[in-house]
Amino acid sequence: MDQDNGHTDNGHTDNGHTDNGHTDNGHAQVHAGANWPMTPETFAEVAAGIQDELAKLIVGQAELVRDTLVALLAGGHVLLEGVPGLGKTSLVRGFGRVLDLGFSRVQFTPDLMPADVTGTTVITEDEVGRHFDFQAGPVFANLILADEVNRATPKVQSALLEAMQERTVTVGGTTRRLPDPFFVLATQNPIELEGTYPLPEAQLDRFLFKLSVPYPSQAELAEIARRTTGASEPELVPVASAADVRAMSALVRSVPVADHVLDYAVRLVSATQPGLSPLPELPGYVRFGASPRAVQALVLAAKVRALFAGRYNVAFEDVSGSAHQALRHRLLLNFEAEADGVTGDALVDRLLEAVVPDPVAASR
Repeated sequence: MDQDNGHTDNGHTDNGHTDNGHTDNGHAQVHAGANWPMTPETFAEVAAGIQDELAKLIVGQAELVRDTLVALLAGGHVLLEGVPGLGKTSLVRGFGRVLDLGFSRVQFTPDLMPADVTGTTVITEDEVGRHFDFQAGPVFANLILADEVNRATPKVQSALLEAMQERTVTVGGTTRRLPDPFFVLATQNPIELEGTYPLPEAQLDRFLFKLSVPYPSQAELAEIARRTTGASEPELVPVASAADVRAMSALVRSVPVADHVLDYAVRLVSATQPGLSPLPELPGYVRFGASPRAVQALVLAAKVRALFAGRYNVAFEDVSGSAHQALRHRLLLNFEAEADGVTGDALVDRLLEAVVPDPVAASR
């Protein structure tokens, strides 16, 4: 249902029924309430099936799809940044279909109000009389697409804070729990700054990952044209259900992390602090380093990456493999960094070179 003001699109829910059988890519479809244990091997198979199914819709962008799935299974939110037309919205809609989750879309605009996101209390009248009823907003879904989130005012952006962190919404003095699982995938356009409101650091920190959407190659552009200009478009089928996502997320939490691997993640995050960094140039470019949430993001993402590989233990490369995604938006750069063209990704590259995974082995 598209409202006249064009802000929300929460009438469409991609949670149709699944069939007993197999998807076209050969991976068994998974069902809510399935009576099979979630093992590392099953986890890896289902994750591969999700990525294969999304590949029918998303041309290239395999790393982007993988990183988004890592964040979702880690229970975090994702900020997607890229110029218009790169398929950010299609990616989020695709996840809603493949994961068989309730999907809502909010188009953020300067005149959007917090109640347009969270919902509001309205007066209704029936045979009994008049009474107040709560009309849920689009945030009451499993997967929320916050499109062009930097176009809304800070007042509206803050309406997402409680939902993203607490998984609850408070309206009219009543706190309501959001569906489980609950994910926010927000998009923003980096090239249009007029009429936008940059996200504050407190809200950026609540995104587990910030992912950059790359421009497709010429071969990928040709394939996009072939898939989207023909008589039919790719149709996605559900590969996992909400119950399966919850089971996979629970398995992620149970993966053990050795002390020396955890120490590597801690040292990597500590190195982002100007007063603690081994990089001599970092204090000149960074005002504030990553918060403790960065350690949580690195460890959870590393657990998911280990399970993707069918392992029930976390390796050093699982931690370093998500360093850019978890740290790039948590480094608060100063004017000197902007003037010299130094980016968060460039500093993370240097940090990965400077922070040795196993200092004992390196000293031998």
